[in-house]
Amino acid sequence: MVTLQDLVRISDYEWEIPVSFRKDMRVPVRLFATRKMIEQIMDDRSLEQAVNAATLPGLVGRVLVMPDMHQGYGFPIGGVAATLLPDGVISPGGIGYDINCGVRLLSTQLDFDSAAPHIDALATALNQHCPSGVGEGGTVRLSDAELDQVCRDGSRWALKRGFATENDVRRTEDQGRLEGADPSKFSARARQRGRPQLGSLGAGNHFIEIDLIEEIFDLQAAQAMGLQAGCLALQIHCGSRGFGHQICTDYVEVFQAAVRRYKIPLADRELVCAPLSSPEGQSYLAAMRCAANYAFANRQLLAHAARQAFEQVLAGKVKHWQLTQVYDIAHNIGKIETHLIDGKEMKVCVHRKGATRAFGPGAPDLPEEYRSIGQPVLVPGSMGTASWVLVGTQRSMEQSFGSTCHGAGRLMSRHEAKRSVRGETLRQELESGGITIRAGSMSGLAEEAPQAYKDVDLVVQSVIGAGLAKKVARLRPLAVIKG
Repeated sequence: MVTLQDLVRISDYEWEIPVSFRKDMRVPVRLFATRKMIEQIMDDRSLEQAVNAATLPGLVGRVLVMPDMHQGYGFPIGGVAATLLPDGVISPGGIGYDINCGVRLLSTQLDFDSAAPHIDALATALNQHCPSGVGEGGTVRLSDAELDQVCRDGSRWALKRGFATENDVRRTEDQGRLEGADPSKFSARARQRGRPQLGSLGAGNHFIEIDLIEEIFDLQAAQAMGLQAGCLALQIHCGSRGFGHQICTDYVEVFQAAVRRYKIPLADRELVCAPLSSPEGQSYLAAMRCAANYAFANRQLLAHAARQAFEQVLAGKVKHWQLTQVYDIAHNIGKIETHLIDGKEMKVCVHRKGATRAFGPGAPDLPEEYRSIGQPVLVPGSMGTASWVLVGTQRSMEQSFGSTCHGAGRLMSRHEAKRSVRGETLRQELESGGITIRAGSMSGLAEEAPQAYKDVDLVVQSVIGAGLAKKVARLRPLAVIKG
């Protein structure tokens, strides 16, 4: 049990659990949060999970925990950890079940006054064009051969088939494709689940949201991204659907045998892992990349469907309605990256689970127009609250493996939220506040109530205070579409 007294205060926004806290810790745990935010999560196992994660073989630097932290499977959500190649481990619990769950932001030059009479129709059209719900099929049904191609090519598959533009692909993390994906490394059950679901939103905390760009904080960065105060933007939040979930499920089972084979002691059985250099580790990495590429293609197809909805409702009625990609980021993923650690360049596997890559200015991976400002970082709030656009910083490269927060972070479990919130009442409250809602179920809506989440403004203030990101723009929701 970790208490506040066990934390060493570094600053108002940084705290550390030293390796002396528990004898099996290999590295310290660094928290980026205010004292109040840490107090909020003392009733769950977030900090205990972070300490457990700090016992894994091959870790370098520190295990990091972002202010949107909450309890997850094995690792806390909001956790970041890097293991050294080739013999550090890779852990599915440090990446998450929804592999490459992420966010895509598209901008318009359409002003609010022109758009306001059409918001309700836009919400309906988006709901019709973008399939959502548990187990729901997508806009494209794939053959086995096509699924393999999606897994290898990601967003490039969508580009070849007319579902994407070159700009979309260029403004996607890793240009929408992780190399090394191998479709022979996932199961028949994963294949069965993946084939019908491409181009679908899913349920839970996934959403499509029409936003108003309410305030600009960094004019240079906003102009580079095409963000203009008073205009509409669109967010898409989803991942690899049942395909990625099955891949994670399968390899958690495989790794249960692997930890015995490689004699890896575990502080928590949910931290099952395998050495990166092992056959099991390499197979998981190849399968995980398949799911990541599938998710990039999935968000691309949803962006294509959203453009069709905007055209159907707005073409010929208003000007400047076209949707232009700002950026697409992953926040559940494992990536092979090179970082400067203790004064040395090291090739590591960075696990980001509920955490966003936040590379600083000059990073060669970024599109040319973003290299001077840093990587766009998309931080959606809870339904009915603000979202943020940030940029990564040089300090994030030095302190957090180029990572920052990914959202608001839950305060209540889904069960607790459903017990305390009535979906229909919530819908009425949101709509009376000017937010149009399209939802597949009222119980699903209740799970995602704003009061079930932390204050996203405070989460963002914590990463800004720690120097991991800079503010660019604040978005306010106008319409939310959920499964």
